[in-house]
Amino acid sequence: MTPLLCLQRPVVFLLSSHPRMAMAHHTSATANSARLRGVVFDMDGTLTVPVIDFPSMYRAVLGEDEYSAMKSRNPSGIDILHHIETWDADKQRRAYETIAEYERQGLHRLQIMPSAKELCDFLDSKQMRRGLITRNVKEAVDLFHLRFGLTFSPALSREFHPYKPSPEPLLHICSTWDVEPNEVMIVGDSLKDDVACGKRAGAFTCLLDETGRYDSSYCEAAGIVPDFKVSSLAEVFLILEENFELKP
Repeated sequence: MTPLLCLQRPVVFLLSSHPRMAMAHHTSATANSARLRGVVFDMDGTLTVPVIDFPSMYRAVLGEDEYSAMKSRNPSGIDILHHIETWDADKQRRAYETIAEYERQGLHRLQIMPSAKELCDFLDSKQMRRGLITRNVKEAVDLFHLRFGLTFSPALSREFHPYKPSPEPLLHICSTWDVEPNEVMIVGDSLKDDVACGKRAGAFTCLLDETGRYDSSYCEAAGIVPDFKVSSLAEVFLILEENFELKP
């Protein structure tokens, strides 16, 4: 794996005449002219609008005291799936039932993220591969495919182990596509799951940060710095066109 070199400060690309978007922060010095053969997406909060109240779900699973303690120890986010794997079988079962109920409620409100369809159409026009990795269940992925007429392959759900932030799901997709990890970019809204997964696999990483939560100091403190950061999927068009040679 070739290490990614980082610039001292992010470079801001601005192309106001571009029909799709204008600004994107680029923090990698090695992307220019790199060949890109596929893009892998997170689902919840990336391809779909966030609808699950995760803090409420965490409190329901952990209890208020344990939730507060875990939150203070993990400022970059709680990895509840890995945490409950340490519990006994009966406690795990109740936790998974609670999580599943929150996820079922989310399915009824499932909405596609703005510009997701257009971005997929753009990738299709370039004959670029599209994959998906989510910590949600297969039922949610199947509904997403059916409701919005988009198909990602492979589409790995929580049933694939180990899940993000392990690099294994992304490496599995690369193996299936017969491409190298440094020929792939992962796009997601979680620094600790999506970006960490991509970094560990040796792929390019793009963090979707709609609210501006992840500034450079936050990422550096967490030890996970994405190669690109965007505030909407519309900006990903510019990332792809300005920094990569798109060759399937």
